[in-house]
Order: sequence, then C-alpha cells, then structure tokens
Amino acid sequence: MHKNIKQMIEYPKEGILSKELAKTGKQDVNLFCMAKGTKMSEHTSTKQGFVYVLEGKGVFVLEGKDIEMLPGVFIFMNKNAKHSLSAKENTSFILALS
Repeated sequence: MHKNIKQMIEYPKEGILSKELAKTGKQDVNLFCMAKGTKMSEHTSTKQGFVYVLEGKGVFVLEGKDIEMLPGVFIFMNKNAKHSLSAKENTSFILALS
C-alpha cells in the first residue's frame, strides 16, 4: 500500500479534517488538517505516539511545554501525556499512535 500524503492534504473552512493512512491491530496513522484558528483542547492518549508536521504553523503544548509546530518538526509523546494544540495557519501533520 502507498499513498501520496501531499495530495491528500485539504483544509476545512473551520475545524479539523482527519484521514486514515494506515491501521493495524496495534498502530493507527492519520493525517490531520487543521484550519487556521482551530484549537484542540488538552487531552491524553492511551497510546504512545508521534506528530510529524507537514505544513503550516501552530503551537503544540506537551506536558505544559510549548513546541512550535513548523514543517519538519517531530514530536514524541508518551502514553497518557497531556497535550493540546492550536493552528496559527492552516496546518497539517501526521499522527501515529502505537
């Protein structure tokens, strides 16, 4: 299986659009496209994972620490880590949980 992720990026007028890239018994990989100004409130995940920013600009808050979301930024999260994010521009990223 293969997918051209750049061609899959599309931004909603507001909110978040999620597209499944791959799913197995232990791993989920999704493409997230956030419209400018969108915020995702603090939450946790029962799995560890990572975020890889493809486009845009935003802020990812991980355990109280601000991380600038810019293309090429990789963010690792332990399971149950508190995190939130906001998009200053249209922002897309890959989220992989395992």
